[in-house]
Amino acid sequence: MTSLLPRPTARPAPSAGHDMDHRRPLVLVATLGGAAAALGPLLVCLALGVVGWFLTDAGAHGSSGDGLRVGAWGWLLGHGSGVRVEGVPVTAVPLGITLVCAWTVWRLGLRVGDSVSGHGPDADRIADGERDWTVPVAAGLLAAGYVVVAVVTCVLATDTGSGVATGRVVAWSLALCLLLGAPAVAVGSGRAAIWAATVPPVLRLALPACRLVLLGWAAVAGVALLVAFVLDLGTAANVLSQLHTDAGAATLLVLVSLLVVPNAVAFSGSYLLGPGFTVGAGTLVTPTAVVLGPLPMFPLLAALPDAGPPPAWTAYLAVLPALVAALAVARHHRLVPADGWGEAVARGLAAGVLAGIAFGLLAALAGGAVGPGRMRDVSPFALDVALHAITAFGLGGLVGALATTWWQRRSAVAAD
Repeated sequence: MTSLLPRPTARPAPSAGHDMDHRRPLVLVATLGGAAAALGPLLVCLALGVVGWFLTDAGAHGSSGDGLRVGAWGWLLGHGSGVRVEGVPVTAVPLGITLVCAWTVWRLGLRVGDSVSGHGPDADRIADGERDWTVPVAAGLLAAGYVVVAVVTCVLATDTGSGVATGRVVAWSLALCLLLGAPAVAVGSGRAAIWAATVPPVLRLALPACRLVLLGWAAVAGVALLVAFVLDLGTAANVLSQLHTDAGAATLLVLVSLLVVPNAVAFSGSYLLGPGFTVGAGTLVTPTAVVLGPLPMFPLLAALPDAGPPPAWTAYLAVLPALVAALAVARHHRLVPADGWGEAVARGLAAGVLAGIAFGLLAALAGGAVGPGRMRDVSPFALDVALHAITAFGLGGLVGALATTWWQRRSAVAAD
């Protein structure tokens, strides 16, 4: 732990001042960084809760405290807490809130890492085998600050029958800080660049390709969702008219819809992969069969296909996952060519398999209970989605890597 103490320096004043920017008190900076990462999105949710309370009926019912509680529930739902609304469990996670929290943790983790980068041994001493506890300690303190805010929010927002699961909130908070906050601290402090040299090159190069596959698939799924929604925009307008919403309530409904757009993208991607999803017990939405029942009055559901046998062309959507993976991996291999056929195969497969696992986890997080009765089961078939994604993305990544390597070698021979 003595490596965390500042070392004396004899640099000139400007350099010393610059160095002090990277040697700020580690305990204070990391703890406050974690608390700020939690408080930023929380304050936004609280403000939106108050605005939503006022927009609903101009504040005629309840109080601003009720709006604050609803805003806190929204933030807690983004951390997997689940709540009970008039005795009805709601366990679905609004991934829009979760993504904002994840982005905040990453950005503040980078700043914390930069602020404490001057602590501990330098690169030469690390290369000589000296242990460096700067990143683990900073990441642990960042997580502690985040968890404290999460627990306090649970305590203040919980009332009789709310059903907030504090344990799940703590688990999600730790997962965000350890999976995103700790790597961000490592990147911001410069340690990640040192440690990356010890990672096998195949894995190190497969991760950026995996990211491209996931971004490409999210884009395709998002476009499919948008097209389906626009083609049946009249249904969404009809839903709004039947709800008899005024301008304020309609604005609030649009805001809620935006918070679950990432969930809808995950549902859309699950549909395009083949296994599909349910929108209530006993329902099925896949490219080859659509079985629907009574649906809640929610405009975003206008994007659902019509019940009954779908058109024959929807079966050909099965080629999209492999095609997207092949193009994404090919793009990465054009930027960073593989050193031989073996590396190309390993990188292509690794990128596709990792992307399939990641999307399967996203599909598992996207669903849950959203209401009483049949609406307790609204979710993609996560296990089947993961298996299809691993297979399709893995095959596409392999084809893209081999095709690009062959083309690069052929071009090199032609140039010679």
